[in-house]
This record gives sequence, C-alpha cells and structure tokens, in this order.
Amino acid sequence: MSVTLVLGGARSGKSGYAERLADASGKEIVYVATSRAGDAEMAARIAHHRERRPAGWRTVEEELALAAVLRTECAPGRLVLVDCLTLWLSNLMFCDGREWPDVGEVTLPERFHSEHAALLDLLEGGVEGDLVFVSNEVGMGIVPWGAVSRCFADEAGRLNQTVAARADRAVFVAAGLPLVLKGSTC
Repeated sequence: MSVTLVLGGARSGKSGYAERLADASGKEIVYVATSRAGDAEMAARIAHHRERRPAGWRTVEEELALAAVLRTECAPGRLVLVDCLTLWLSNLMFCDGREWPDVGEVTLPERFHSEHAALLDLLEGGVEGDLVFVSNEVGMGIVPWGAVSRCFADEAGRLNQTVAARADRAVFVAAGLPLVLKGSTC
C-alpha cells in the first residue's frame, strides 16, 4: 500500500495534480467524491470535476462513511483517489443538521468522532493498493472569524497532520506546482 496526501489551497491545482498521479499509475482508478451540492455554485464545481475525469474511472460518491468505502474499494492493482478530505470533514461537522452558534463552544456531532476515528484506524491498519487523498490547507491565513470557522480550521489542520504522519508521501501544490514535503518525488 502507498498513501499520498496532496495539499493545497482553493484552485491551487491540487486536484489536477492528484488526478495526474492517478492516471500515471497505470492502475484501475476509483474516484471517491466526498462533496455534496448544497447550492448552485457547488453543483457547478462538482460538474467541473466530473467533466475533467477520464471516462474509464469509476466514481463512488460518499459524503460521510469514507472509511467504509475505502475498506471496500482499496485493493491490489487499484488506486483510490479521495477528493477531498476537507469537504468530508465539513460534511461530518454538519451531518446532524444543527444550527451552529456564531460564538461560544462548538460541540461536534458524535458521528464526526466515530467516522474520523474509523478513517485513522483504517490508515493505521493499512489497506491494499494505493490511496491518494486531496485536502485543502486552510491554516495559512488569518485565524477565522467565528467559532464554527475556527473549529473547522482547527479540525482540518489536525486531520491533515494526522494523515500526513501516516502517509508515505505528502505534496503541497501552489499555482499548479508541486512541492514534495515527505517521501519521494511523484
């Protein structure tokens, strides 16, 4: 098994880079899409990603149960591309439909904790085949305004650190250019 984490900001080229890695692998590709179309703009982003994907790739759409999908889809001779961890994290934060306060302590849903733990357990135990995660680096700007935004930035940073620690490779993409942070060049 090989695990790669591809990080970058919005429109940094991280998804395109991860897709090129997958395509160059010569393996069967399963694309795991974690996004949901909550509004017209997000629907357009999803459509853009769908159009860019090669026809031979199989797509699995899963907003919450990522570890379960990876247990099923990861296999020898296959590369699973997950795009992206931060959308998955956001889905988990809002999975119970609650209204979030602008101020005060943020309490994350129980499913957030259980799904997060399941993913980390899966990575600890190892999976067969190759796995590429795409994730946003959201911690390079100012501390966000509002408790929910700060909670998201904190949780995204923690998740990225944890996945990077378990990954064989980590690559940061800015302006479409990859910078290898860990492991061999891709």
